[in-house]
Amino acid sequence: MAAQEVDDFLDDELVNQYIVFPPEVIAAIDQVFPSQDPLDRADFNAVDYINNLFPTEQSLSNIEEVISDFQGKIHHLDSEIKSCIRSQSGVSADGAAALEETQVAICQLFARIKDIRAKAEKSEHTVREITRDIKQLDIAKKNLTSAITTLNHLHFLVFGVDQLEVLCQKRQYSEIASLLQGVSRVMEHFTPYLDIPQVKQLADQLDQIEKRLGDQISNDFKEAFSGSGPKQPSTLTQLSEACSVLNVIEPRFKREIIRWFVGLQLVEYSHLFQESEENAWLDRVDRRYAWVKRHLLSFEERMGRIFSQDWEMSERIAVEFCILTRNELTKIMAKRVNEIDVKLLLFTLQKTTQFEELLSRRFTGASMEELLSSEKSTKKKVESTNPFEEPTGKNPFEEEDETEKSVPINQVQLTITESLTGSPFHGLISRCFENHLNIFVDSQDKNLAELMDRFVADLKIQGSSLAQAEIEGCCVLPSCADLFVFYKKCLLQCAQLSTGQPMLSLTSVFKKYLREYASRLLQSNLPRCGRTNNTSSITPVLPMSMSSLTKDFTRELRDLSSGGAAGLIQNFQSLLKEGDMSSTSPKCTKDDIARICTILTTAEYCLETTQQLEGKLKEKVQPALADKVDLGSEQDLFGSVISQCIQLLVADLECACEPALVTMAKTAWQTWESVGDQSQYVTIMTSQFKHYIPFIRDCLVSSRKYFTQFCMRFVNAFMTRFVQQLYKCKPVGVVGAEQLLLDTHMLKTALLDLPSVGSQVSRKPPASYSKMVVKGMTRAEMILKVVMDASDTNSKYVAHYMRLLPESDPSEFQKILDMKGVRRSEQQLLVDLYRAQQSSQVDREDNSNFSAVSGSNTQGLTLSPDHESSRIKKLEKLIKRRL
Repeated sequence: MAAQEVDDFLDDELVNQYIVFPPEVIAAIDQVFPSQDPLDRADFNAVDYINNLFPTEQSLSNIEEVISDFQGKIHHLDSEIKSCIRSQSGVSADGAAALEETQVAICQLFARIKDIRAKAEKSEHTVREITRDIKQLDIAKKNLTSAITTLNHLHFLVFGVDQLEVLCQKRQYSEIASLLQGVSRVMEHFTPYLDIPQVKQLADQLDQIEKRLGDQISNDFKEAFSGSGPKQPSTLTQLSEACSVLNVIEPRFKREIIRWFVGLQLVEYSHLFQESEENAWLDRVDRRYAWVKRHLLSFEERMGRIFSQDWEMSERIAVEFCILTRNELTKIMAKRVNEIDVKLLLFTLQKTTQFEELLSRRFTGASMEELLSSEKSTKKKVESTNPFEEPTGKNPFEEEDETEKSVPINQVQLTITESLTGSPFHGLISRCFENHLNIFVDSQDKNLAELMDRFVADLKIQGSSLAQAEIEGCCVLPSCADLFVFYKKCLLQCAQLSTGQPMLSLTSVFKKYLREYASRLLQSNLPRCGRTNNTSSITPVLPMSMSSLTKDFTRELRDLSSGGAAGLIQNFQSLLKEGDMSSTSPKCTKDDIARICTILTTAEYCLETTQQLEGKLKEKVQPALADKVDLGSEQDLFGSVISQCIQLLVADLECACEPALVTMAKTAWQTWESVGDQSQYVTIMTSQFKHYIPFIRDCLVSSRKYFTQFCMRFVNAFMTRFVQQLYKCKPVGVVGAEQLLLDTHMLKTALLDLPSVGSQVSRKPPASYSKMVVKGMTRAEMILKVVMDASDTNSKYVAHYMRLLPESDPSEFQKILDMKGVRRSEQQLLVDLYRAQQSSQVDREDNSNFSAVSGSNTQGLTLSPDHESSRIKKLEKLIKRRL
């Protein structure tokens, strides 16, 4: 029957069915039944397997054997599968029997666990019964121990209090100190029992003993020092033992004794140096410090062993002496302020700072820390408890005032915490001179005024040949080095005196004489040669006024027609030409150029040193005042001097090249017959370059960046002037235009080599310089190429012009037509054609721009024609350049 079921199960349809297992099942099977047979792999490929069995055609000869082997394997597997299935047919009955046995075993296990739990509870109850009496005994033991300890403490406390009463009457302070310390510790254990009358009585009795001891010791000190001091060694020993008692009792008694004793030590000082005495004035301040030195030595020798080292009595005397001296000096200086001069002030400050430094080396400043903590505690006690008062700092409108008042402008003093961060005694006395350091600042002001007058006088004596000093490789005026050396000395001296408001006042003095040095020794000594209307002075007002003037002109020109605007431009050009002709000036000699370069390098040195001076001032001054130190305006002033010097050099070289440019404009280029070598005017200009540039470069050898700036400014001005003179060359024939084009190319080459002309070492100029030269001279070449153009029709000529000079305007187009020699009647036709093509080009650009921004919100905007704005911009640039 079972065999029949197995045969039915292994139906051909089920056997041939392909079963797919999950990857987890396949991995588990491989782990349980590892096999290297390819037929057992999940990714079995029949084609690859057959190709491996029969790699070649000759291998097919034994195919029958392979098939028979596989059939045998299949039959063997079928037999194994059938046997496995048959063996599993009776498993269900065996499993049911095993499950029933397991359930019976579980029930027995539960019964045994229940029995064990009941026995455990019974055992626990028995143990509790046994240990209940032991726990009570343990608690009784703890209570008994505590009671015995408390009784012992109470016995010691009662005995100690009685013993203290007896010892206090006998003044046996050494025994009192040790006993009182132990009694005080025992009394701390009875703090929770102060509600018991007997304990409260003992505590009050102990307080009374401490007060009586404090008063008694105070009286002993006053009696011992009623004369010149304790006379018997026994008295010193008794007072020393009394000090050990003061360390144990309430601290206020110790503070009172210290305050009284320190004041007693300084009674003689107050009498000797009161205001009416001659020794009280500043010129004898060193006698004050000599007195306290002698007194401290005498005190430590005679009475030093009375007080323990942790009392720091010598330091306390010194601190009180400093405070008393500061107050006395403040009063006497306020009354006799007219008698204070800078020598007396510096002498006093020097002696005071030396004494403070001596104290900081001798003492640690521990007593000053105690003084600071006591001041904080007293401030906390003084705080108001009125609930109707607004707490300070809660008003938001007072926060700014409080931050400003935290550092007063007229009196900046070091607090105790600030002094402790550095030297403990720094500023403890010398801070009283803060309000009188204006005398020092005024003295430095006078000294700088005299120094400045001496600089000016020396410069006038030297005349045209300025003395030069080598400072870090720079040829500068020696006076600037003397000025900053004096500044350094003043800064170091003021930093030793004060880093507060006097430092700011000294900064103002520094700024004043930096401006005076720039005006009196630099700007006023610039030579008058090479100056034009636009280089006579460097002021920030001129560009603003010219900008406003240009805006007024352009506002009116927008209302005019294009023809009227062009005519107005020509009128302005003629006016500006007349101004150029009138702005003649003498050329600079080599001495003048050397003077200009010396002033330039001096201004550069002053600019860099002023930046360093500002950093040092911010470093030395108090951090709260560092933001108020600003030398930016003085740095800008030296920068303007440098710019003025460069402009003078540029103007002088322009004047040297002007005759050659005039010669170019006056040459008859229409009758030029053949193109040869470069023209004579180009040779003249290149010779001027070779004459001026090497000398200027040698003078500015230490200021390479400003030499480069000079070259860029000159090239920019020269190319503009060259194009202007080029327009004056009219009429120009084709051969003349070719010659001018050759000359322009030669000038372009000369300008590119301008920074290194005459130099043995060839250096490549900066990229920005080369780009500027190429752009400017290429425009001049395009102008000449337009003049040379021989198009057969007007439209082609205009198109060629717009392609070569796309940023041009009708006025420039008309100038080029004048150079070409076109008659006025024909010019109007070409100008109209140019405007028409320019307008069509603008319309195309407008349409493309409008289509590009059609999605944006631009309704209601009217665009002015680009040729009008371009012409107006040209006019603005022309007016700025001319004026």
